[in-house]
Amino acid sequence: MADIRNTFVGIKSPNPFWLASAPPTDKAYNVERAFKAGWGGVVWKTLGEEGPPVVNVNGPRYGAIWGADRRLLGLNNIELITDRDLQTNLREMKQVKMNWPDRALVASIMVPCEEESWKAILPLVEETGADGIELNFGCPHGMSERGMGSAVGQVPEYIEMVVRWCKQYTRMPVITKLTPNITDIRKPARAAKAGGTDAVSLINTINSITGVDLDSFAPQPTIDGKGSHGGYCGPAVKPIAMNMVAEIARDPETRGLPISGIGGITTWRDAAEFMALGAGNVQVCTAAMTYGFKIVQEMIAGLENWMDEKGHASLSDIVGRATPNVTDWQYLNLNYVAKAHID
Repeated sequence: MADIRNTFVGIKSPNPFWLASAPPTDKAYNVERAFKAGWGGVVWKTLGEEGPPVVNVNGPRYGAIWGADRRLLGLNNIELITDRDLQTNLREMKQVKMNWPDRALVASIMVPCEEESWKAILPLVEETGADGIELNFGCPHGMSERGMGSAVGQVPEYIEMVVRWCKQYTRMPVITKLTPNITDIRKPARAAKAGGTDAVSLINTINSITGVDLDSFAPQPTIDGKGSHGGYCGPAVKPIAMNMVAEIARDPETRGLPISGIGGITTWRDAAEFMALGAGNVQVCTAAMTYGFKIVQEMIAGLENWMDEKGHASLSDIVGRATPNVTDWQYLNLNYVAKAHID
């Protein structure tokens, strides 16, 4: 049987399927349920600095786009980072890591773009025994207005600066999460590499408004008669995410930089496609929220069966296999003619 054990920037997990930083990873109870279901790792819901936690909206936090068959195509959220205090999260992370030493546990972090703020939180996270940190430079709403999230991720100079701080103040692997809300994804990836990041993860959610209530004329989800742009994710963003992963994987300046692929992954086939384009592992959120934690069992079985069928012994056989076949339009063979044949 194919070996799907995964090592990503030195972080070991029994399979390449991690849960992305999101509501399913917001507390020990959920993370333990995820590990029991079979997930190889989790990125804990984004931590903030010491002091009063952020206040999330109390009303609806999600909007959705549905297909004709009522299948979920995309999910929009206006939720912020964790609304639980830092010490509670740290205490639970430490216990979970003790209970599940063979699973990957990475802490997502977002604090003000000040050196002292990053310097203060990193040793606290390190004490939990976490395997690494993910710098959340992607959140497009709520936190970006406070100078964090995508407000940092859209400025390559800020990315490089913060990554350098983190590499200076922690021995944990640093994964830099990139925002898709930018013209050229290669520029923030290059900046992260210049700062010394161990890897990048992408994509975070896409700025969006998913609908308007035609009775109240307010964007959805609606909070007291008003709505706001939020972050769009789910199956509909997969093509955008795969293109950005491929751009980084084949860019001469970032080629070889480890990538954690995120965006609309729902099946084992989605995961295999991301890895073929250069992702060393994948992160999942919307599918777990829609279908439950046990969906990972189908992903694991499907990936193993396909690898066995194709003769792939390990994940290294497929990671990056499609990257050399991705090219710019101008290099396509315009003399090539596709012809249909009847069997």
